[in-house]
Amino acid sequence: MSATARVLPRSFLYVPANRPELFDKGVGGPADALVVDLEDAVPVPAKDAARRGLAAWLDARPADATGPEIWVRVSPEFLDADLDAAVRPGVRGLFLAKCSTEQLDAAAPRLATLEDERHVSPRLDVVGLVETAEALRDLAALTTHARLTTLGIGEVDLLGDLRMTRSPRTAAAIDAFRTQVVVHCAAADRSAPVAPTSTDFRDLEAFEESTRHLLDLGFRSRTAIHPAQVGVVNTVASPSAESLSAAQEVLDQFERSQGGITLDARGRLIDAAVVREARETMGRRR
Repeated sequence: MSATARVLPRSFLYVPANRPELFDKGVGGPADALVVDLEDAVPVPAKDAARRGLAAWLDARPADATGPEIWVRVSPEFLDADLDAAVRPGVRGLFLAKCSTEQLDAAAPRLATLEDERHVSPRLDVVGLVETAEALRDLAALTTHARLTTLGIGEVDLLGDLRMTRSPRTAAAIDAFRTQVVVHCAAADRSAPVAPTSTDFRDLEAFEESTRHLLDLGFRSRTAIHPAQVGVVNTVASPSAESLSAAQEVLDQFERSQGGITLDARGRLIDAAVVREARETMGRRR
């Protein structure tokens, strides 16, 4: 990841857009970001009311409101209406469900127009959710799209489209396409991708283990569907005090060497890769 790519929130908590009583509750919780979901969480007959409620809530929030970042998940089937409700001052980004290059092309001019008309600054981040075989095949095109910040994975939809079953026998195959998402985001200098949701919010021990696994694969954020998952994500995705101390020592030693050959406290040669790793670790401080 380049030095200019934004470090995204560690935890994204989904809340249904048709449950406005949960908005303020979510804002008061521990999540780094709240994702108001206009897609799967809202039945089609309730979508218009959900959009109106979301827009009213966003317009009523103070311009200097503190707390978690506000994001909105939008649906490609209702893109114009969802963007009209979501693109407002105070919103930091969008999750684009069932992302494709065609959907990004369709969203980009509409986004730019609404951002200009409504004085939305900075421009919204866009996380494209890889949820189809087509998107998986087109990762190179997706990650080079000018409007994309990074990718996430909607694994339930993706596995269904691939006709794959989640089981110990398919774990390696699932990790393979997760790794492809990480590789393409890194190669295109995008922010680190967002790890997929786990629908089992009761087994927090398993959730912690899977979150650590995904972090090892190169993800740096994760979505959650229940507040109990948020603390796990925040803890796992935060560099430890020891990691931060070691990273700072590497950077200090590198600076003292003025670019010459030097070693870290463990006797490891400090080269460009080690410095890059240290900078990435320091960039995730909270």
